[in-house]
Amino acid sequence: MTPEQAQERIEFLRKELHKHNYHYYVLNQPIISDYEYDRLLKELEMLENQYPQFHDPSSPTVRVGSDISNEFEQRPHRFPMLSLANTYSYEELQEFDNRIARALGHRSYRYVCELKYDGTSISLIYENRRLAYAVTRGDGEKGDVVTANVKTIPTVPLIISHPSAPDDFEVRGEIMLSRKQFERLNQERIDNGEEPFANPRNAAAGTLKLLKSSEVAKRKLDCFVYYLLTEPPLETSHFRSLQLLGDWGFHVQPYSELCENIDKVYDFIQHWEKERENLPFDIDGVVVKLDDITLQQQLGSTAKSPRWAIAYKFKAEQAITRLLSVSFQVGRTGTITPVANLEPVPLGGTIVKRASLHNADQIALLDLHFDDYVIIEKGGEIIPKIVDVDRSKRTANAQKVTFIANCPECGTPLLRNEGEARHYCPNEKSCPPQIKGKIEHFIGRKAMNIESLGEGKVELLFDKGLIRNPADLYELTFDQLYGLEKVIEDPVLGKVKKISFKEKTVENILKGIESSKQVPFERVLFALGIRYVGETVARKLATHFKNIDALRQASYEELMQVPEIGEIIARSVIDWFSDSDNQLLVERLRSHGIQLGIDDTKQTQISNALAGKTFVITGSYATPQRRKELEELVVAHGGKLVDSVSSKTSYIVAGENPGPSKIQKAQQLGILIITETDFLQMIS
Repeated sequence: MTPEQAQERIEFLRKELHKHNYHYYVLNQPIISDYEYDRLLKELEMLENQYPQFHDPSSPTVRVGSDISNEFEQRPHRFPMLSLANTYSYEELQEFDNRIARALGHRSYRYVCELKYDGTSISLIYENRRLAYAVTRGDGEKGDVVTANVKTIPTVPLIISHPSAPDDFEVRGEIMLSRKQFERLNQERIDNGEEPFANPRNAAAGTLKLLKSSEVAKRKLDCFVYYLLTEPPLETSHFRSLQLLGDWGFHVQPYSELCENIDKVYDFIQHWEKERENLPFDIDGVVVKLDDITLQQQLGSTAKSPRWAIAYKFKAEQAITRLLSVSFQVGRTGTITPVANLEPVPLGGTIVKRASLHNADQIALLDLHFDDYVIIEKGGEIIPKIVDVDRSKRTANAQKVTFIANCPECGTPLLRNEGEARHYCPNEKSCPPQIKGKIEHFIGRKAMNIESLGEGKVELLFDKGLIRNPADLYELTFDQLYGLEKVIEDPVLGKVKKISFKEKTVENILKGIESSKQVPFERVLFALGIRYVGETVARKLATHFKNIDALRQASYEELMQVPEIGEIIARSVIDWFSDSDNQLLVERLRSHGIQLGIDDTKQTQISNALAGKTFVITGSYATPQRRKELEELVVAHGGKLVDSVSSKTSYIVAGENPGPSKIQKAQQLGILIITETDFLQMIS
């Protein structure tokens, strides 16, 4: 490689890595895997070492990626918040140990091994034993202050009462989501027509940057801490300092281990590489640290990472196969996803025939050609993805893979919004996959709950020309349905299934459609698929406006008066009801007896004991149903139920772990905070 070629490659890599830093840290929407990112970064480091004349102080190799947002106040870190050097092999781990040994001479040392969480880093600063600030990593020198959001995390202590704790100290930790909460959150996003998070790390980072602490509290974040900072250090052993943090009330992982040498470290790594699936949360590797804090300080850090620690990252299982062709799939919201069709190859206990290519940027980055031999891996996703290409096997006349310009289903020119990675088809009214997707959303469990239908049956009915929008479902007859059948192949997983409409199947479908006419208005509103109107927003709108006509006629200002309804949602609702096709859909649903309003006569009014009083219910109760019962009791006794605290709020009914921001605001405004028992006495 000539110096000119090296300079061109270096500039390309820097541009790519800056872009990926932005997608990873700021947008929380990575478009390549950690392994692919690390591979590009190592190539850049190698070239910069070979050609020092092209040094750049702003290169991604010497700077920590930044998550700083202008929506938050920034605060400098007292101690730089660095990233860790990564390794994927035992040989590199051994070399790390050799560097430690050379630097320390004949002194003995031990390592502490900790699980590496798939989360986002946080610095917790305590003053007078109270949580004063919570700050993100940012660019390593300063970060965003997200104290109000972090205070909603129940595993972060707000006050430290243990006698061994100093007045002022700092704790580093990782904010994360358990698998259970991550799956719940992604299902909610899918139900609301939003893009699911790629992984728990993106979900945690995105949640931490929400502007409403009440929304952060709903996502049930967790926080594991992994480092104590004081001046001077309270302990000379990092392992003992972790035990101290546990004594003080912090959530410290129980899986850390003190290891006498690098072989014991590798035993720990191998154990958790096999056992990680049994954990309730995701990990992507193991962090190895020198135990002796005095030796840590002696070794110090580079501009980017400490010399006394390293992250061993688990590599996803891989296989090599040949690319046959590329298909382009259209999602419910019009998003175009390229899928690679491959020569079948065994991977992770299954035969893989397809792999995700994500978007146009990924295809360009891979420099993908037809008949290429590609490396595929499974990284916790349903469908594998291509991570690299073996260019040594590429034929001379191989044709380059290019992204399509028009929708493969309806031919409409594709669009790509500035700053977004994906192309989409704007033809939402006539593009078949988008039409079918809207109907599938309409019949979903949290919407109209027509369980007897499903994705395959909807596709069959659409292909036969029997349905084109949700209202068509209510005009289906037994004679139209009986005897229909079709063999359907899943375009992503390659599975084949047969759909047959026999007598019992048809009866169940028609019965399910008829039963859906009793679904309450709030769920009907959610089923309509208005952009940004998820379950919670639909319930608030239904409760406030009572019926669809009042909602349809509501002005922008009237919509903004509904608690927690912002500008984007208000505009989306107005746009949806302004569309003539949507107006016709509503009238057709009305003609079939769908519930388009709340029947106040069915709401039992027990008394007026709470008339003129406004309540906010916060915290957790014995069961989720119990909280709903309390909310219903407020309305049944003439009170008004709201979600946010204001000067008009009369009482806060607080259960366990109430929202700290609500309690703090209530105290500032002098609003009475009562218990469930106090509330029941008011209506007894």
